[in-house]
Amino acid sequence: MDEHTLKLLEFDKVRELVARRAASDLGRERIHHLAPTTDRSAIEADQALVAEMVQAIGQGSAPGFADLRDVRADVRRARAEATLDADALRAIAATLHGLKRLRDSLSGLMGLCPLLSQRAFQIHDLSRFAFDIDARIDNRGRVVDSASRELARLRLEMEKIDDRVRARIDRLLRSGSIRRILSYPNYTVTGSHYVLPVAKDHRHDMAGIVHRTSASGDTLFIEPAEVAEMSAELALLHSHEQREVNRVLRQLSAAIGGESYHMLESLEVAAELCFVFAKARFARDFAMVSPVVSDGRLCLTNARHPLLEHVFREQHAASDSVAALGSEAQTRRSASVVPITVHLGGPFDVLVVTGPNTGGKTVALKTVGLLAVMAQSGLHISADAGSSLPIFDQVLADIGDEQSIEQSLSTFSSHVSRIAQILRTATRDSLVLLDELGAGTDPAEGAALARAILDQLLETGVKAIVTTHLGDLKLYALTHPRAENAAVEFDAETLRPTFHVRVGDTGQSSAMIIARRLELPAGVVDRAEQYLASSRAGRPQEIEVLEQRRAEAEAARATAWDAEQEARRAKQAFEMRLRKLDSQAADALALEEFRSCLQPGDAVHVRKFRRPGTVQRVDHKRRIATVSHGSMQWELPLDELEPAKADTPK
Repeated sequence: MDEHTLKLLEFDKVRELVARRAASDLGRERIHHLAPTTDRSAIEADQALVAEMVQAIGQGSAPGFADLRDVRADVRRARAEATLDADALRAIAATLHGLKRLRDSLSGLMGLCPLLSQRAFQIHDLSRFAFDIDARIDNRGRVVDSASRELARLRLEMEKIDDRVRARIDRLLRSGSIRRILSYPNYTVTGSHYVLPVAKDHRHDMAGIVHRTSASGDTLFIEPAEVAEMSAELALLHSHEQREVNRVLRQLSAAIGGESYHMLESLEVAAELCFVFAKARFARDFAMVSPVVSDGRLCLTNARHPLLEHVFREQHAASDSVAALGSEAQTRRSASVVPITVHLGGPFDVLVVTGPNTGGKTVALKTVGLLAVMAQSGLHISADAGSSLPIFDQVLADIGDEQSIEQSLSTFSSHVSRIAQILRTATRDSLVLLDELGAGTDPAEGAALARAILDQLLETGVKAIVTTHLGDLKLYALTHPRAENAAVEFDAETLRPTFHVRVGDTGQSSAMIIARRLELPAGVVDRAEQYLASSRAGRPQEIEVLEQRRAEAEAARATAWDAEQEARRAKQAFEMRLRKLDSQAADALALEEFRSCLQPGDAVHVRKFRRPGTVQRVDHKRRIATVSHGSMQWELPLDELEPAKADTPK
């Protein structure tokens, strides 16, 4: 997909909003590589997974991602026969426990979310390796004594020698002759050596090894000679202990390396699911829906720009923290993202959007482009259910002021350069978005150039939406069978766009209205209106008739679109009801098969008493069974018996 367009549409900001909702680094890393694809099967599969995750979250059954960490690098190191440290092994153990919990939670979604539950079979139960690590390394990252017999023996021996050293030191501290030469009556430990603080003037009064001096130089920390031999023995045991600890770590690392393939495979599945979870949370937070993947028609009903919606939410959250809202804050609270309804690719392939230069046209353009890119990235879209989008091989846009300082190009030259690139790249399967086509130069020349560009787009067969305020392009859409006009509404009182898009209508620039509202001298505006009236005097009456007929045709198309959407919703409801009935029928058939095969000794659940039981006798002819529970026995109809619950002992 065209990177320049993704930047113009601010797709990176959408990635960031999704990344904020990831439950682990595994999913967050996937989101940073989120990009649109043209693979229809991949898009539909991604959309279906997100839809199931949305449903699972809504019912409080979402799979858990607690303790999952991105330990893939350490697992690969173990596979390469590297020895992992204790902290890395603890992180792997926690992650393996997390994978087991994720696997179990997915298994519980079998009836609700079949696609998600199938992922449980792709996650291997490797918890035995986690328990092995837990048994040998404690929560502080220390290899425990019981990790091996040799380690336990070494530490016991070290403890005995350490006790002997401290006992000898304590005896020295109780000696009056020794206390006399000390700077203070206590010992300290330097490295693994017990040392006494001897005053500098008494250095030769104690035989031993000086390990350090105080900052002032007045105190020497001396290991008494009579404990030095034991300290040397202790140091030797320390080295043996470290060697044994390394052997344990090496053994655990080798076990991880031996199962690295299954671990990495499971982590990839977990990363995908966390990725889907983030997409689903994003979809729920912004009331998004799964788009219908169409064969060529773009139909967006009440589409909203998600980044604008995010900005409005942040503004409202900020205003909610203010105790007394002023008039400006009240205005912000009442503001919201106005949805737009746009269709393209049915009776027409090019939509010419007109209206005043107040931002509404560009917002409409960006909304369509961003939702198209989001849909092909496996994201739900902020629009009504039933909205459809085709799969575009490219979304190519030229939006906003793109003056190039580096290339010393004017705004107009930059636009022409970009459009030239688009025309070279676009195919019949592309979506082209051009903002303010023909602007930035002489209006007559700009209009002529814009008409030629539209001709080229129509000849290529692309789907295109262009915005303009040039009147000549409104006439182009009226007279060309594969082009249509649309207008962005404008509020003359507030001088702001309403952002509503009316397909089939032509927008006015509203220059005179704006001029009067902004108090341009009345005489100037009056004269301008006279000039405008004289320029329109020669306008053929047929154009007005044509406009009226196109408006009537668009109204008829809108009615047909509403009917199509209603039919689609009815079909979806019917299919959902049919699937539910099929599921109920299958459950009933399975239950009847269970009751027809009951034998003495089978574990069952007694629906009437809500208790487990064991079948003692069965009379299939009378459809009666004798069931026991502890010392009690009941004679029950087979219809009261169900398969034993999962937690019922067999």
